Parts: sequence; C-alpha cells; structure tokens
Amino acid sequence: MAQLENIIGNKTGLLNVIERVNIVAPKNVPVLLHGETGSGKEVIAQLIHDRSTRGGNVFKRVNCGAISRELIDSELFGHEKGAFTGTSGMHRGWFEQADKGTLFLDEVAELSGAAQVRLLRVLQDGTFTRVGGEKVISTNVRVIAATHQNLPLMIENREFREDLYYRLSVFPIVIPPLRDRKEDIGELAVYFIGRAVNKFGVKPMTITPKEVEELQKYSWPGNIREFASVINRAVLLGEATGRLQISKALGTFTPIISPLVSNKKTENCENSEDETLHAVISCH
Repeated sequence: MAQLENIIGNKTGLLNVIERVNIVAPKNVPVLLHGETGSGKEVIAQLIHDRSTRGGNVFKRVNCGAISRELIDSELFGHEKGAFTGTSGMHRGWFEQADKGTLFLDEVAELSGAAQVRLLRVLQDGTFTRVGGEKVISTNVRVIAATHQNLPLMIENREFREDLYYRLSVFPIVIPPLRDRKEDIGELAVYFIGRAVNKFGVKPMTITPKEVEELQKYSWPGNIREFASVINRAVLLGEATGRLQISKALGTFTPIISPLVSNKKTENCENSEDETLHAVISCH
C-alpha cells in the first residue's frame, strides 16, 4: 500500500499532485496520469486506489506495452475455451480479475486500435464479452491509465482515439519530472542510501550538502528510477572507504592518471564507451 506520509515530496515537489489525488480518490471516475518514464506514476495510481472506497479490494497493474497486439484482447477481456488454437479452458481477463477494484493501465498509448475500441465500450457501459464468447459480462472496475506519450499529438496523427482520450482523462494528473523537484532530492537521497545500505549489507553512509548539490545539478532523464540506480552505485563504490561516491556514480568524476601509467592504458580510459565503470575498474 502507498501511504501518503511515506511519499517523499508530498508537501513540496509533489504537493500539487497530492492535492489532486485527495480530490479525485474518493470519486469513482477514471484518472489519466501523465509523466515521464520513471517519475512514479504507479505509486500515485496505488495511492489513489488506497485512498478510495475500493482500497480494500484488488489493485491490478498492467503494462499495455508488454503484451503483444494479438493477445491484448484476451488479456483485457478474457477468452472462452476453444477461442484460440491450443486453449484448454476459459480465461478471465483483467477486467474480471479487478472487479470491484482498480485496474491500472500503464502505457495505455501502446494499445492497438481494436483494443482501444473495446476499452472505450467497457468504460461507457461497464460491459464486455470474452473473446470467442457471446455472453455479456458486467464489471465494476475503476480505471486509472498512465502514459508518457503526448496523447493529443497521437490523436492528431490518428494513433489514439479522441473519444477514448476524453473518457480516460476525466481527471488528469501531471506528475513532475525529478529535475523539477530539486527540493526533494536531499530527502530522496537519504531514503535511497538507507535502502541501499540495508540491501547490500554495508556500513551506514551519510551524504554531504555538496553532494546533494551535485545531485541537484544533474537533469535525471530517468527520473526516480535512475536516481535509485545512481545511489545504489554510489553506495557500492564507496563500500571500501565508507564514503559515498556520488561523482563516480554520476560519471562526473575525472580520475587522476599517474605519469607512470602507460599511454595505452590512458588511451583506453579516454575512449571507453562506459567512462564511469572504466574509471572505477581500470584506472585505479
């Protein structure tokens, strides 16, 4: 469960997001989350579910981009026995599995045109039929969708249905990228350092104000996901000394090459495709 007090930035960089979550969570309407990859869309979706009247029921997350277009209908709505060659029984799809709960459709922009049509129908009247079946099935599911794509542009290019967009975006929420939440980076660093120390079984480490400033200067194209990886790397690189290695983990550290080091070794370090790892492994 996503507890509000455990979400870093709930009173700072994510304040506007949390305010909108508090408005929409109790209401049984679809929500569309916009945000870059790794910005925390699933955490916000889980928070909406937990703070809703459905909080005690199932929360099912589905990555629409990870399912082939041939199978998406079956995954969404299920199929009857014999609907496909090799199917030995009936399959309950995501809408049935999430009945009375919340279905989180991550990367919803990846759905095929045919799947978009069927999704629109179930949003409109709450009914569907399994693939290969005729029985109309009713479902009581709240849909939270998420994407990092520009859906209005996709609509203009006829890649996403306009009517589905309006059904999904009854209450849109934009999640800011980490580069726009610099005030949260210090607290995030302390959290992820603690998690990494426990995970890797190393001695506790602390971060200095200068290192926080260094993290704040980075643009974080991978957002929270990238941030966690960098902190993990900084902890691992600092295990021998007991001190974080933020510069090395970010790849901004410039190793001092001894004059005694051969020209060939120096050349290899300069031309490495992965300068960070090469500096750590080969240049010390």
